[in-house]
Amino acid sequence: MVLRHESILLLVLVAEWIFFYHYGTTTNRRGIVVGFGTLDRQFDILRHSCEIGLLALALTPVILTAGIDLSVGSLLGLCAILFGKFWHDLGLSIPVAAAGALAVGALGGGLNATLITWLRLPPLIVTLGTYSLFRGLAEAITHGAVTYTDFPDSFLFLGQERWLGLPTQAWVFFAVALAMGLLVHRTTFGRSFRAIGFAPEGARYAGLPVGRRLAMVYIIAGLISALAALIYTARLGQAKADAGTGYELFAITAVVLGGTSIFGGVGSIPARCSVSRPSPC
Repeated sequence: MVLRHESILLLVLVAEWIFFYHYGTTTNRRGIVVGFGTLDRQFDILRHSCEIGLLALALTPVILTAGIDLSVGSLLGLCAILFGKFWHDLGLSIPVAAAGALAVGALGGGLNATLITWLRLPPLIVTLGTYSLFRGLAEAITHGAVTYTDFPDSFLFLGQERWLGLPTQAWVFFAVALAMGLLVHRTTFGRSFRAIGFAPEGARYAGLPVGRRLAMVYIIAGLISALAALIYTARLGQAKADAGTGYELFAITAVVLGGTSIFGGVGSIPARCSVSRPSPC
């Protein structure tokens, strides 16, 4: 095969960018370039892609193990609401409130892990249930009406400003992508995900702690979902119960388009980073 799947995706992305640059960029009467081709528009695309990109990174190990997690978008919304509540209603500092939101994300992932690994329930059924549970909790906490706003500028910097020339959240995404790439491709812990997804019983016979490894991928997914919630809140400047609605479908699409088999056992991280950006149109 001359071109790898990742190379084809990169070529498609470049062709898409050229198309929109050609048809979506104009010069106004003052000679200023406006539209898709401007640097600000490119940064906006990158800024709006980070949460879905993070969820795609979170779901890659899950799908590699032949699992699925439909609750990541709802967990993002719950963590966003609780972060706002911790800061606004309980008077906690931003770092402590953020740590609390990350802990909630890990607990949400741990709930999925417990039901899937201890009770041996199908991941699709479990995460479909927690999808409704997390969203319902977010709605109950806010009574469907409360929106937390007025966050300090020091926190909004994470989602609305630039650092070293790029949107701040892009650096967070790159760091998580690097960490997940090293985990999946450069550690025996991460490489075992493919073995579990390809043949779970064979992995058990080979001596792999399948239950613990599966539990970890769901906990990691919950933790990254909470991180995406913080970035989402910082970008919009508000935390509301419907945050992240539908994001799980975008993230799963990015994972599958990136070359990870929905049946598990096959996939990589680099391709994920090239397709997690939503269409600029």
